[in-house]
Amino acid sequence: MEAGSPARLWETRDALKKAVLMWIVTALAPGAVAADARTGKPASPKDARTAFVLDVVRTAVALPQPDPQDRLRVLHSAVGVVGPISANIARTLSREGVQLESELIRSGQKPAVSMFSAGHVPCTAAANFVQSLPATAVAEGEEALISAVTLCPKAALENARGKLDEALGQDILAARALLAAMDATGPKMAWSQSAFVRMFSALPKDAAKAQSEAPNFAAMYSEMAPQVDLEAARAAGLRMLEWLGRVPEGGPRNLAISIMKGAMEQLLGAEKLEEALRSNVVAQGVVRNAGEAGEIEHPEEENVSVLEAMDKTGSDQTDSLQALPASRRAREAAAHGFASGTAGNRNQAEHYFDIAFSALNDYWRDRATNTNAAAVVEEVSEAAAQVDAPAALSRAQRLADPTAQAIGMLAVARVVAGQ
Repeated sequence: MEAGSPARLWETRDALKKAVLMWIVTALAPGAVAADARTGKPASPKDARTAFVLDVVRTAVALPQPDPQDRLRVLHSAVGVVGPISANIARTLSREGVQLESELIRSGQKPAVSMFSAGHVPCTAAANFVQSLPATAVAEGEEALISAVTLCPKAALENARGKLDEALGQDILAARALLAAMDATGPKMAWSQSAFVRMFSALPKDAAKAQSEAPNFAAMYSEMAPQVDLEAARAAGLRMLEWLGRVPEGGPRNLAISIMKGAMEQLLGAEKLEEALRSNVVAQGVVRNAGEAGEIEHPEEENVSVLEAMDKTGSDQTDSLQALPASRRAREAAAHGFASGTAGNRNQAEHYFDIAFSALNDYWRDRATNTNAAAVVEEVSEAAAQVDAPAALSRAQRLADPTAQAIGMLAVARVVAGQ
């Protein structure tokens, strides 16, 4: 029977109810002795927590996710939760996730998350992923490529090098994946030396669009240049500086130029660097006219403080919460719920968690533009689970969207597993 079918879902939810009851008795009332629902034998708190986590994972992954990106999010979260408990289940879920990730990439989409970052991907699955990856999609599959060549070099490295070579031949650059492949191959090996030279000949044609990547390219040069032929490093450095001349003015460009100048000066020496710059007017102008490196501006993040919430325990913050955007409202309300719950005021905590989970529904509806939606669901669900895990699980199950339900449930399971 397929996962997500009504009968299977009913079975898993029934098992989950039994696991919750067993866990409540053993974990919340240590003096009592509960029976394992499967064996009838006395269950220890650890056994009960394990059964609870496994049943939550099974129920969460059985929920339907028609959107493949949502399904990938759920599988990624589930593997992170179940991995320390059951490597077999984690590997099974990872295989499904890697296959889905591969299909998304082949369809031209960038995966919302990579299964490889959750661990537990079998090397056979990693090798199949690399083999099926189109060379034109190495940028979309870069995270997975890096993990595949790092964790499974025997199974994946040769195919990965072939894909990266083919991509470079089409001026498609996945610089971090190239660096990982060079490291796995050995920096002094012929392939790595050749790949380094070609990497700086295939820098993005649209330099303005790649502005944010400029410091990363420079850092890769700095790391790899001492390992290659000196003349090759000199030529690659000048090409990189020429490319930076097309990058718009700003923090990323200035930082990249500063990194390049420092790396080339250390490699060539001050006199030889000046000689190299004199041979390339464009590169010389880029270095001479560079602004201060400064700091790169990052998007302002929401600042939620549990300590501030604790200071306000006992006073009603409902009105101020309702005026906040959905994401901030969910996180602030969860912080107040956690503060109230740990202070012993369960009624007030329940009120704040009502607000938080309601705000999650509002925020999740716009997840196409809110790329942080899954993380906010996890944060709120974990805060609620720290106060009352069974109640938090029930709240997560009542979220409007099945994917949000699954992610929230898995966050509760993560807290229980760590107790």
